[in-house]
Amino acid sequence: MVPPANLDDLSHTELKNLVVALFEQVAELRRTNAAQADEIARLKGGPRRPNIKPSGMEKATEPKPDKPAGEGGSKRGSTKSKLTIHEEKIVKADPPAGSRFKGYTSFVVQDLVVRPHVTNFRCERWQTPDGKVVTAPLPAGIDGHFGPELRRFVLALYHQGQTTVLRLVTLLCSLGIFISKRQLVRLLNTGKDEFLTEARDVLRAGLSSADWITVDDTGARHRATNGFCTQIGNDHFTWFGTTGSKSRLNFLQVLRAGHSDYVINDEAIAYMRERALAGSVIARLLDHPHRYFADQAAWNAHLDALGISALKVTPDPVLIATEGALWGSIKAHGFLPNTVIVSDDAGQFDVGLHALCWVHSERLVHKLDTFTDEHRAAQSGVRDLIWKYYRALKAYRRRPTKRSKAVLEARFDRIFTLETGFVTLDRLLKRVHKNKPELLMVLQRPEIPLHTNGSENDIRAQVTRRKVSGGTRSDVGRDCRDAFIGLAKTCFKLGVGFWDYLGARLNVPGCQLIPPLPELILAKARPP
Repeated sequence: MVPPANLDDLSHTELKNLVVALFEQVAELRRTNAAQADEIARLKGGPRRPNIKPSGMEKATEPKPDKPAGEGGSKRGSTKSKLTIHEEKIVKADPPAGSRFKGYTSFVVQDLVVRPHVTNFRCERWQTPDGKVVTAPLPAGIDGHFGPELRRFVLALYHQGQTTVLRLVTLLCSLGIFISKRQLVRLLNTGKDEFLTEARDVLRAGLSSADWITVDDTGARHRATNGFCTQIGNDHFTWFGTTGSKSRLNFLQVLRAGHSDYVINDEAIAYMRERALAGSVIARLLDHPHRYFADQAAWNAHLDALGISALKVTPDPVLIATEGALWGSIKAHGFLPNTVIVSDDAGQFDVGLHALCWVHSERLVHKLDTFTDEHRAAQSGVRDLIWKYYRALKAYRRRPTKRSKAVLEARFDRIFTLETGFVTLDRLLKRVHKNKPELLMVLQRPEIPLHTNGSENDIRAQVTRRKVSGGTRSDVGRDCRDAFIGLAKTCFKLGVGFWDYLGARLNVPGCQLIPPLPELILAKARPP
């Protein structure tokens, strides 16, 4: 800011505007300083400053539940009726002489039996007539010298209980299990291909059947390098994937759900045109007879052969063409059929049918710096309008009509084209107004959520894991961490106990059968 030539010549209003502008600059400098302090604290391993509390718009606009007349609400059912009694014991009393027996008083006690159980399997050995030796196989579920119940306990405590390897080793040793850190890491990471495959199939089932998904990402460490963990999910599934980038190209690769091909089809061409790829480049791709490429090497060779890689123009034709081919692959595999992607306005998630989170949009107004009573009054008034509008959107989702849709569209324009006199706020409202199609996607698709709270709740488990254990060292360790946390979240959403799920997959004797989670997801998405 250029200082005025003479402060004495400024009027009271000009001086006030100057002070407000200086306050805004100071607030921006403080934010920059705080961000740098956070980064220094992270590099030094120290604590970061706490985040600003949420605005509370989502909770405050929820309708109050109706209580039954004359009651204070539903009561919790009897605990005893939900329990399976494994043992009954009679406790003797010592009554005085002449007492009469009046039956029993039942008192149910829940307890847990945790103890080592060591089995020596004596496997029969037979010699066949041709001289070969046949040895009886061990029962299913045994991994090395550790049984399925121990493996289930380790996986549940590490991934769902969010404990560390060293603490888990200490706990097992204190219980009488002789196990080393190396052996425990093997139990966590080795031989988990079936779980990794099921986690991948969970993503495929979710992407092929979902009306909507919410997405988010957070920082992750792998091989002592900063990366990013992407979350994808809805009410029926959750999936995590850690990569080294958070670009749109990376997000499209993630949406392929394990496939490696690149496809040029109508959806791919439409994507390229939407991203302003030159018509001559699109013509080269369309004129070539080959439209399917098995992997990245084949695709890059194709771009080189067409001379696209040598082009040095803006936008980058290689990047846009590659994104388009990835989008074509996603559609070719039947993923995201008319699916709405709800995000927090991070640029990498803006693909296909896209909607924005209202909570993140309102947060921009909530976090705005104010320095005068007029500013605070304007901010408070706009927030009140947004909260009332958000409540109206919730009512529309429950009972959508054409009339209410038209009313809400007009009301949106009135709120976000207001001229409050608070320049920064007015500029922010115009910015939000430009996102009208994505913020009002709910008017076209009432089934989608108005926020990404589900993703933020899911990804909190990854943040906790990062705080507890730092990063991963091996690729299989990274993949297992992502897969098991995602499977645990998916089990919860499907009403399946993660403990029961692990028991079924690890062949623990007596465990109930759990169908493949992708089948349950498809059944939830397409009820009979």
